[in-house]
Amino acid sequence: MKDVVFLLADVWMIFVGYFFGWRFIRRYGNYLLGLEWMVVATSGSNFLVWSLLGGDKSSVLYGVAYFFDAFSRSVGITLILVMGLMKVTRGYKPSVAVDVGVFALAAVAGLFLRHFHGEDPYTDKAAFAVAAFYVVVNLVSAVFLASFAKRLWDVGARWPAVWTGLVTVTATTIAVVYDFFPFPFDDANRTFFYTAALATWGTQGFVYFFAYRALDNHNAAPSAKPTQEAGANS
Repeated sequence: MKDVVFLLADVWMIFVGYFFGWRFIRRYGNYLLGLEWMVVATSGSNFLVWSLLGGDKSSVLYGVAYFFDAFSRSVGITLILVMGLMKVTRGYKPSVAVDVGVFALAAVAGLFLRHFHGEDPYTDKAAFAVAAFYVVVNLVSAVFLASFAKRLWDVGARWPAVWTGLVTVTATTIAVVYDFFPFPFDDANRTFFYTAALATWGTQGFVYFFAYRALDNHNAAPSAKPTQEAGANS
């Protein structure tokens, strides 16, 4: 039963990543969030195939899984997420060069940091530094997301604000637990932890999309109002 729940959590994350990633690109022209959502979905797809094939740690898919893991934990669902959300919080519109550059940075980080996965952070200083880095960048991103949730609340988008706050706290908890506090009741494959993580990451993608949409709609309303008034007065 636990394996079925794990697979469902992964499929949920894959669906959210591809579906809402495409909508970010098609509807809002936001390639930072759209492509990062798709990176997460691709990571989930790779993890799903690897799991269904038996979870062999000598498989190429295993190494690919931890490349994607490092990619998103270091730069993707941190710097790229913040930059993407700034389009509706600050009107930030990065150039194509910036888009390409930040994804290249994430790829380099993923290639380098994946090598530290599986090392014990309590006995290996380098592994501890990498694990601490993941937590720090997550916390910094969470501070921005707190301000993002407050902005949603201030413009009257109360439910998106609440859900943004809740999923951000849950994701930060996952980030802290990931390397430092494994569940004592978990199995050797950390099935319970990864089920919780995949479900949380999928829900993040879902919630942040609708939060982004709420703020984008709010931002568009003032620019539409003068046009409507002008039409009524003509």
